[in-house]
Amino acid sequence: MTLPSQLPTHSVEAESSNSLPESPEQKLEISYQQMIFWSAIVGLIGGLVATAYYYLLEASNHLVWHTLPEVLAPLLPASFSTWQYLLFATTTGGLLVGLTLHWMGAPGEMARVVNDVHDPGRIDIRQTPSMIVASLFSITAGGSAGPEAPLVQVNASFGSWLGMRLKLSSDAIRKLTFCGMSAALGAFFGAPLGGALFALEIPHRRGLEYYEALIPAVISATLSFVVFRSTTGLTIGGMYYFPEAPKLALVNMAEGALLGLAGALVAVFFVLVFRGIGYFTHRIEHHRIPLATFGGLAIGLIALAFPQTLFFGEQQIQTIIDTGSTWGISLLLLTAFAKILAICFTLHCGFRGGFIFPLFFVGAAVGLAISLAVPQIHPTIGMLCMMAAVNVAVTKTPLSTTVILTVISDTSMVPVILTASFVSFLLTMPVSLIRTQRARSSSEEFSFPKQLVESA
Repeated sequence: MTLPSQLPTHSVEAESSNSLPESPEQKLEISYQQMIFWSAIVGLIGGLVATAYYYLLEASNHLVWHTLPEVLAPLLPASFSTWQYLLFATTTGGLLVGLTLHWMGAPGEMARVVNDVHDPGRIDIRQTPSMIVASLFSITAGGSAGPEAPLVQVNASFGSWLGMRLKLSSDAIRKLTFCGMSAALGAFFGAPLGGALFALEIPHRRGLEYYEALIPAVISATLSFVVFRSTTGLTIGGMYYFPEAPKLALVNMAEGALLGLAGALVAVFFVLVFRGIGYFTHRIEHHRIPLATFGGLAIGLIALAFPQTLFFGEQQIQTIIDTGSTWGISLLLLTAFAKILAICFTLHCGFRGGFIFPLFFVGAAVGLAISLAVPQIHPTIGMLCMMAAVNVAVTKTPLSTTVILTVISDTSMVPVILTASFVSFLLTMPVSLIRTQRARSSSEEFSFPKQLVESA
């Protein structure tokens, strides 16, 4: 998926309907065949939603980063430079994010989505408008957050809404909610199986547990993928072009394990930095407009020193693959650290979006630096294993991350990527960024307090 192009081609919190008690008549059980039918509907609609969002985002990016500079150029003094426009665009984008959150309400973030999937098993559709607008401003302004989180919330809330309109049981509604999440990720990643697995893994810290939703989720993800690719014209296949790696040997498995350890360390460092910045921004988190404006300024300032940190990193990863070996170890590590800072300011200052591809970017930069420091490790193995290890340590999604990276890299490195993923997963089990991740059994015992969900 190419979203967006390279250049570049959390007022009052909305009251959640999830807090409303389920009415007695909402207990309709449907057959497996009927569930398959409705999962297909969710997938088809999800593909159309992803398509509409894609074109909105493409148009927004083209307007801000191509059209406006050309229109304003004759009206501005000759001394007005590119870096001044960059700061203007990111800071203004932050202001618009803050205004959206103030006037339309703050949509839930991934922690809220995870909590609501567990209990009560549905997502509030009334937060959809705010999420769409805030995320478009966030991504267009160059924030280090991708479209997967807004697409997940929008499509998951549609699945929940459909299940409630059909007066289905709580379990059936939850399945359709998972179908919506899978439809979003299947279209975004271009990997239907990986997208469905990711949707089912993300609510938990210790692996996929809502296994009964797997087949409906895969169907939704596949149909959404087909609709999205056919309506956008995007090709099917690998997203990145890595240097061809030699035929895998057992030594590469050992390299994958060591890279998994390195990725776990990077992820722990990321979580520490994230919580550190969150400690300071927490003091003004209720002042959404100035906080988001400050976030836009911070993103712009970081990008002045490290231009590749602008945006969520999908296109910029290919730049690392193509030219990163000429940057040197120090610059690669500094760029990765700058991207970590950009992610933290983006998310803590109210910008809306996901952090999967930004984490992939961090992993790719550090992985290439490791391969330069240790020439025995092939750059492709170094980058892909670190991309997997960093993301898995944060999201707790070893299976889906392996599938997704294998597809978008168009490589046959499943054993090595899987080794790195599970080493990182096992080493970081006590560490969590999404604090509402938990076992499904606990969802029947309690739900997380609102304050904890919002702080997570």
